[in-house]
Amino acid sequence: MVQKDTAHEDDHLIADGVDEEPIEGNRRLFEGRGLFIIAAVATLYAALHMIALNGVSLSNLIALPTTIQAERADAAADAAFADLRATLGPVGEAFEGNSVRRLKALAEETMATAENADEIATGIAALDAARDQAAALTREARAVRTTWSERLWFLPQFPLETWNFRILHIGGALALGFLLYASSQFGPGFVARGSGLQMVSAALLIPVAWSASTVFGFANFLASGDAAEVGGRVIWMSLPEGSERLAAFPSYTGIFEAEIWQFGLPLLVATFAAIVIGWVDRVERNRFAFSDLVLALCGLVVAFYLVVVYSTAARNSVGTAEVPIGVAFAATAGAALIMELTRRVAGLALVIITAVFLIYTFTAHLLPGILAVENAYSWQRFFGHVYSDAGILGPTTAVSSTYIILFIIFAAFLQASKVGDYFVNFAFAAAGRARGGPAKVAIFASGLMGMINGTSAGNVVATGSLTIPLMKKVGYHKKTSGAVEAAASTGGQIMPPIMGAGAFIMAEITGIPYQEIAIAAIIPAILYFVSVYFMVDFEAAKLGMRGMREDELPKFNKMVRQVYLFIPIIILIYALFLGYSVIRAGTLATVAAAVVSWLTPFRMGPRSILKAFELAGIMSIQIIAVCACAGIIVGVISLTGVGARFSAVLLDLAATSQLLALFFAMCIAILLGMGMPTTAAYAVAASVVAPGLVQLGIPQLTAHFFVFYFAVLSAITPPVALASYAAAGISGANPMETSVASFKIGIAAFIVPFMFFYNSALLMDGSWFEVGRAGVTAIVGVFLLSSGVQGWFMGTRSAWFIRLGLIVAALFMIEGGWVSDLIGVGLTVAMFLIQRLFHPDPDAPIPVRGAD
Repeated sequence: MVQKDTAHEDDHLIADGVDEEPIEGNRRLFEGRGLFIIAAVATLYAALHMIALNGVSLSNLIALPTTIQAERADAAADAAFADLRATLGPVGEAFEGNSVRRLKALAEETMATAENADEIATGIAALDAARDQAAALTREARAVRTTWSERLWFLPQFPLETWNFRILHIGGALALGFLLYASSQFGPGFVARGSGLQMVSAALLIPVAWSASTVFGFANFLASGDAAEVGGRVIWMSLPEGSERLAAFPSYTGIFEAEIWQFGLPLLVATFAAIVIGWVDRVERNRFAFSDLVLALCGLVVAFYLVVVYSTAARNSVGTAEVPIGVAFAATAGAALIMELTRRVAGLALVIITAVFLIYTFTAHLLPGILAVENAYSWQRFFGHVYSDAGILGPTTAVSSTYIILFIIFAAFLQASKVGDYFVNFAFAAAGRARGGPAKVAIFASGLMGMINGTSAGNVVATGSLTIPLMKKVGYHKKTSGAVEAAASTGGQIMPPIMGAGAFIMAEITGIPYQEIAIAAIIPAILYFVSVYFMVDFEAAKLGMRGMREDELPKFNKMVRQVYLFIPIIILIYALFLGYSVIRAGTLATVAAAVVSWLTPFRMGPRSILKAFELAGIMSIQIIAVCACAGIIVGVISLTGVGARFSAVLLDLAATSQLLALFFAMCIAILLGMGMPTTAAYAVAASVVAPGLVQLGIPQLTAHFFVFYFAVLSAITPPVALASYAAAGISGANPMETSVASFKIGIAAFIVPFMFFYNSALLMDGSWFEVGRAGVTAIVGVFLLSSGVQGWFMGTRSAWFIRLGLIVAALFMIEGGWVSDLIGVGLTVAMFLIQRLFHPDPDAPIPVRGAD
């Protein structure tokens, strides 16, 4: 990202390269053949998701001309049906329904006495001919599809079965992720080591191949016809020799032993050995490491086995003691692979929390109080449960495999057409002249970028590289510069219409349509960004900062002429409000991004479109790994019931005070979210905290928004604040100081979720008048709260007691009732009059007596 010469005569563009993909410190940079392989795999991975989600089929496309003719013939048959009814006169008009047989019978009965019998006979003949032609064309289209499906047998059939789709979604991400991300950082002190460990890693390909060949054998067995069927479904029986049940199904003899010795143990040996070798091995950045190749293949073998076995009745046994032992082996290896990839792409925080939950699973029977369970869980039962739709394949992966990856593709298309640069330049043109201009630009730009960027830390990196240096240039302290960017970027996660990935998980868990969630988020998002804006503006006023000069900014007129770059976002919003599915709306917006690019110098041709899919495949790895890792935690919670026991604690607290219960829920949501990406933070908190809030009688949407808001805010909450740490890395400030400063800037946001409970109109629940009044009074309350925190009110600094009065008035205004609003207004007027009439010293100390 560079700052262009401000003397440039066109438009003084500030942002250039905002859309460029950041390169992580442990990401491999391939050249030549390696680059081609990674690009091809990433492109294919993302493109297959887009194809699968939209049900695109090559055989259907080939049959499309015939299908269109069949549809036209159907329309002609419908027209002939209508003509025959009209020919029958009043009798035809009185006819109800669309039964051809009944209409023909009526027509033949009417012909006996009707004067237009010949016309009726002609109508019957026309109807029969039209229906015969439509049926023939429909059969022909079906035959074309069947023929080409057989010719293209090597391509996947869409739509895929749900579990298979999610399994392959995770398996593909594991393979791509391990090939692309090394186990350690390629820092200045990185030194490649000898080939001894590479030879050991290469030897691990032998057990991987052994496991894979065993799975092929299982698949051939199920396809051979030798497998037994019960109730119309093929069964999978994995029992030790000598079992009485096995005697009735002799064809399954040896399956149990093969799952242990020929599949499970070789797979675990290869997986864990390659993980450990990866921790100590050092391979050049532009080369594949054998240990990573082994891990990628292990991920594919796990996926292949689960697809094969879950296609049988064995799926019904997950979570019970009857689950095949091979599923437990595959799930163990899969969980280890997911946690290792998560460590590589998202850091240790989520991995450590996941490990704590895993340890809890096997020690819960030893623990006291609400953490205790009656019976210990066996290894086979837990891992046979976790790789199901109650765990890894549950809501988090359901969302990452559909909505999230679709909007990542959308974001990649926007980046390919340089929309991110435009967003930032538009923000500079609109807000750069105001006092403390770059800080306000950070707010606008981060809000806009948040619509296409899925993580708060990623948003910081994308926009902060430009805004943080400019904030320091106009007088902000480096700590404050980083804090402003961190707070603003975090707000992008609650910015409709995309709202980061967490909102999609909310829709999946609650069953509430995504459109309703996006509408409910409007006022909370406004309150968040308004509060950050006031905090920044008052800080700039106290320090006497200036805005940026005209010659330092893009020309606003030119930015307005390029407003068509917002069209993809507008189409997305419009399609959602028309009632289109999220998948269809996202697809239309993605196509619109490619079309709009032809109005810019960055036209998207076939090569650019393939590049966008490649970028989307790479961008998706982190969020897929995080969602899958969060799925492990969800699996622990669903099996042990610890979430329900936390709900019981909330109920007990609510008996004392509902406010205390909400405060406890806030603390749990923030603690669970510290150091975790927003998606994982919300997924875990929604499993632990949200059910308890719902049991308190809080509406489901309100409860989940409460949890979601605090999961988002965990990114700027000390001591572990991911967004603040990322901003501190750019600003050069102390990370902990930056975390505290960002917490202060976002302080109003920590109060807003409590207001959802007291005033549901903030979530668009109520009449337009109620919603409007709640929004206006809440904005006034946020203004007063920011004034009190920053000590700047009505153009001058404020004394400590005026600041305290403003904070109290703010709380009354945000609460939203008529009485509380009047009290808030009265307090505000009183504070204003005291400041204007008595001019109290803003530096007066707080009197403390009796300390001796």
